This record gives sequence, C-alpha cells and structure tokens, in this order.
Amino acid sequence: MPNHLINENSPYLLQHANNPVDWYPWGEEALSKARTKDKPIFLSIGYAACHWCHVMAHESFEDDETSTLMNEDFINIKVDREERPDIDGIYMQAVIAMTGSGGWPMSVFLTPDLKPFYAGTYFPPVRRFNMPAFKDVLSGLANAWKNDRSEVEKTGLQVGAHLQTQVKNQSKDFLALEHLDAIAKAMQESYDWGYGGWGDAPKFPQAMALEFLLHHSVANKNDETLKLIKHCLQAMARGGMYDVVGGGFSRYSTDNLWRVPHFEKMLYDNALLVRAYLHAWQVTKEPAFKRIVEETLDFIAREMTHEQGGFYSSLDADSEGEEGRFYVWSLNEIRNVLNNDSDFFEAAYGIIPDGNWEGKTILHRQMDDASLAARFGLNLEAVPAKLAESHSRLLAARSMRARPGTDDKILTAWNGLMLAAFAEAARALTLESDSLLPENTQEKNTQQTVRLQREYLSAATRSAEFLLSELRPGGKLRRAWRDGKTTNEVFLEDYAALILGLLELYQTDFNNTWFTSAKELADEMIERFSAPEGGFFDTPNDGETLLIRPKDIQDNATPSGNSLACEALSKLAAFTDEGRYRDIAEKSLTLIAGYVLRYPLGFARWLSAAENALGTMKQVAVLGEAQDENFQRMLNALRAEYRPGVVTAASSHPIKENSPALLNDRALMENKSTAYVCEGFICKQPTTEFQTLIEQLKF
Repeated sequence: MPNHLINENSPYLLQHANNPVDWYPWGEEALSKARTKDKPIFLSIGYAACHWCHVMAHESFEDDETSTLMNEDFINIKVDREERPDIDGIYMQAVIAMTGSGGWPMSVFLTPDLKPFYAGTYFPPVRRFNMPAFKDVLSGLANAWKNDRSEVEKTGLQVGAHLQTQVKNQSKDFLALEHLDAIAKAMQESYDWGYGGWGDAPKFPQAMALEFLLHHSVANKNDETLKLIKHCLQAMARGGMYDVVGGGFSRYSTDNLWRVPHFEKMLYDNALLVRAYLHAWQVTKEPAFKRIVEETLDFIAREMTHEQGGFYSSLDADSEGEEGRFYVWSLNEIRNVLNNDSDFFEAAYGIIPDGNWEGKTILHRQMDDASLAARFGLNLEAVPAKLAESHSRLLAARSMRARPGTDDKILTAWNGLMLAAFAEAARALTLESDSLLPENTQEKNTQQTVRLQREYLSAATRSAEFLLSELRPGGKLRRAWRDGKTTNEVFLEDYAALILGLLELYQTDFNNTWFTSAKELADEMIERFSAPEGGFFDTPNDGETLLIRPKDIQDNATPSGNSLACEALSKLAAFTDEGRYRDIAEKSLTLIAGYVLRYPLGFARWLSAAENALGTMKQVAVLGEAQDENFQRMLNALRAEYRPGVVTAASSHPIKENSPALLNDRALMENKSTAYVCEGFICKQPTTEFQTLIEQLKF
C-alpha cells in the first residue's frame, strides 16, 4: 500500500512511495503529528541519482522488520535535497557538527520542535564498516526518547544553539586584491601534479577553483598557473569520470587517476565544467578542450533536455540494479562493434581481456595521439577523427542498453548555470568562422560552427523562455518544475543563478528582454533575501519558518547563493551604473575574508566574484547595424579571447528601448559602427576600428 509520498512530484520521493515505511513529505501534517503524538522525527534526505541512497532504501526502507520499528517509534519524513536545499543545508551542518563529516543519504533524528539530537549518513542493516546496524540505532534512540528524554533534549538544545551561532558568527573583515594573489599561490602549492586536482581520492572536479585560477592568471599573465589548469583539465578528460563515448562528466572519481567514477551525472557539474573547458580553450586554443565543450553540451541537449527547453537534474549511477552498468564494456563487445578498427581503439585505451574495473573496462585513455599516429601509420590530424568515429559507433550500440534513471525535475538554479554555459558557448564558438581567423581555418570550420551557434543559442533561448514562464508563474519565481507543476519554494541561488544566465544570454544575442528580466529579478532578490549585516539569507523573508533562517556562504558542489549573488550584482552594476548593486556586492565580500584565506577551495566561486568586484571591470558599449561587417567584427573581437572582467552591451542605432544604461548617450562616429570602452570610471577614446578596440581591451 502506498505511503504519504504517493502524491508528491519529486522523482526521489516517488521512488519511496511504495516502501512499507510510513513516509511523509516535509510539511505541517507530519510536523504536527510528531508534536501531538510526542514522537521523535526520523528525517531522511537524499536525491534520485544517489547510489548509497538506493542501497539504504533497499536494505532498510524496503525491509518489513526495519519499517515496523520506524513506524512504531518515529514520524518518518523524506526530503529531496535538490528541492529543499534549505532543509538539507541546516541539517547537513548538524551532521557535520555531530559526526565530523556529511553526505547522502543523510539520516537525522529530531525532537518534535525540529532540534537534531542524533545524526549520520548511511547506516547498514547489520553492523559492518565499523558502523552500527540501523535497527540498533532505531531501537537505541527509541529507548532514549522514552527513558532518557532530558539527555536527548539537552543534546538537541546544544546542537540548535551551535547552528544559530554558525549563522551569526561570520567574518566582517575586508578582502583585498593582495589576498587573491596569496590564495592563488597557495592553490598552486597544494596542487597534485601527479594525478591532477587537489587532495586524495575521492577526487572531485574543482571547476570553480580552476575558473578562479584561470581568471587570475589572465589578469596577471601567469603562465605557471595556466600550466596547472591545462594539466588538471587534461587529467579529468582522459575518460572514466569523463564519458568519452557520449560526453558529459560523472559526479566524481573514486580513485586518484580519475578513472573509476561515481557514475551519476549531475546537471550542475556539467554546467560548471563546460565553462571551465570553454574558457581554457579560449586561452590556449587546445582543440581537445573545445571538443569536450561540444560533446558535453551535445550530451545535455540529447539526454537531459525537456521538449519545452528546461534541463533535467541528473542521470542515475545505476541501471538494472548495478552501478555503472550502462557505461562499461567487455573486450568482446568492443570488438563486435568496431570490427577492423578495434585494434586501434584497444591501443588508444589500453584495453585488456580482464578489464580495468570488476572484470569490465572503463574507457580511460592510455596512448596519446602522436603515439597512436606513429604506431598505426596515420597523419596526426587523422587520429581524433578516427577516435570520434569509433566513439559514435559505441554510442549507437550503448543506446540499445537499459538506460539509467533520469531525475526529470527542472531546478531553476541548476538551469541558470547551464543556461549560462550554452549562451556563452554559442557566442565563443562562432569565432572559428570569423574573418579574424586565418583563411584556411575559416572554410574548414564554418559549417560546424554555424551548427553550434544555431543549436546552442536555440538551447539557451528556449531555456530562458522556459524559466521565465514555467518557473515564474504569475510573476513569482519558483525552485522546481516537473510535469507542469511547480514547488512553492524558491531560494537565493535560484534568483542569482538565473540572473547570471540571463546576463550571459543578453551578451550573446543582445535581446533586451533578458537584461530587463535579470534586473527585475535582482531587485526582487535584494528585497526578499537581504541580510542586515551584509549578504543574503538563503530563504526569502516570506518563506517557511525553520529551526534557523539559513545563510550559507560556503561554495560546495554548487556555488553558494551568496557568491552567485555577489557576482551577479557586480556585473549588473557595470551594466546599469547603479552604485547600490556594487555596494551590496562589496559588503557581501566581508562575509568570507576570514574563511577564504584558510579554506580557499570552499569559497572558489567567491574568488571569481572578488576578482570582478575588487578589480577593474571593463565596460564596453558597441553601436552599429546588425548587417554591418565592422559591427560584427567588433563584437567578434570582444569574443575572440577569454575576457572575464568585461561586460558588453550592444545595440543598433538608435538605441533600443530598455537597453542597459551602459548604452545611454552613445552615438555613432562618422556614421560608422562605434565601440566605447570604459574602465575604472574613465572612458577611452571611442573607436570605429576593431584593431583599436582590441588594444583597448588588453589588461
């Protein structure tokens, strides 16, 4: 018989709707029942693509004996962390405070007034891994609640007080530019030059750290930092964590080699990594980085996009009950698909009969292009094409397998990140057909480039339209959408990520709709989320009352809402010349100065925001006619390089209504397309020559 989750919309909650556990969704019904029946709450938090969430569900939540214990002594509440990051964030702090670490599934026991008194993550069904059996945990806590209530409540009060202190005790120091130099140096010193990345396995892709280092290296012309960035991006792209057959990145690597991934694919990881590879390609012109961008965005378009334009949340790690089954190969499978090309492919990936993981093969590149070309008597240029053709054939074969589950809910924040990736790729990748490039490059790439521009811009535009309509019913932004239904909640990160995505799309097609929508959302964000002492709360001023009103400033797997808001307001200030946006952004930076110097990887998106807020951003306004060749050459000059500290507004003349204030009072010189560059409250001489514009844009 279904439980109370049966009418929910979240795929994760629906996965548990037929458990024998009497699950409730988070809400007044469950919370009131805990109070009236004087029972503690078991709060279980996870997400649809979480492998160990599935394991605990199968071992414990589908078990009749365990569910009987849960139903007799607890009110059991399931939460999808992706729909309710506020609840997840509060109780993750509690788990870390009580155990020293956190993760999912998250298992927290609460008093009826929501104070946590015991916490953990995965619990096995019997004692193993030096962990107590879940049934023993349930029995012990039920006994403590009945017979030692005062001690339980004392623990709850202590943890609740600790959480309140965490919100209040945030730094008020000032972050300065010299701090960014010291942080970049520290990141370089702790980098793993053996395998790439930071720290030991499990290794997570630190896309935000790479973005900061790239931004900082460009601003300071630091070639050593650029060497680090290339090393890390190449290490992650060899395969394993990166899906060389179908494109896209898994959540993290379980080993130091980046070879054995945790196979779930998250929208946000791919959004963040696409931009890191795109920006690195703009700086280095490494063809492999561009290929990663294209393959990953093509994967998102093919497998993670709703027909109306929104992007799905994740693909599961498991299929047919096995982690990674969809992605691994046997030698015979590869030979049957590739036939005469198999020898070449086996050499490229070092494939052996016994495989490299549990008797199967995870594709992980072993031989480089030059070695392959020499061994098989090929031109160096032919190797990538030959590999791509093999990948395509394997992809077709893989598509016949049972697919991993898709979490098809659409989250505003994560969609804002992917919107930015598609929008920026649409404009950056157009340049291969532009006249700024050598003639022999133009013809070869024009057809592919036009396809990318058209498809990626279309994906970005449809995404923006979807978010501004379906996720903003009645003009009120919402967190999540699935099957035509939205949740009631919305969070700071939803506003901030969408604002940034819209600003990127505006700088791609210069449609004022995106700019005006971004400004409207920013004003709403300031009104609904501002904190008196600086920065923003994660929940709106009219949101649900929880144990605390969370204000998370640390970047985790996704950027914090506060770091995104700081970045968004810095850019909006440059577009609008409204000092209030800059004031709020700069005040926000005082929140993290005391932490970022000690834990820079935990505040990496903040560091990019700080580069813009503390550095000198360039404002560029371009006027001209859309069909004017020089107008397009000027825009392409802006896009030809990675320019993280530049915001661009453009319009035909006369200037369109609702354009950014950056375009105000600009005029054509000599009736020609004209560019205006301003920096640090000083404007350079307007120019009609794109070469002069390029000189003015140099750091």
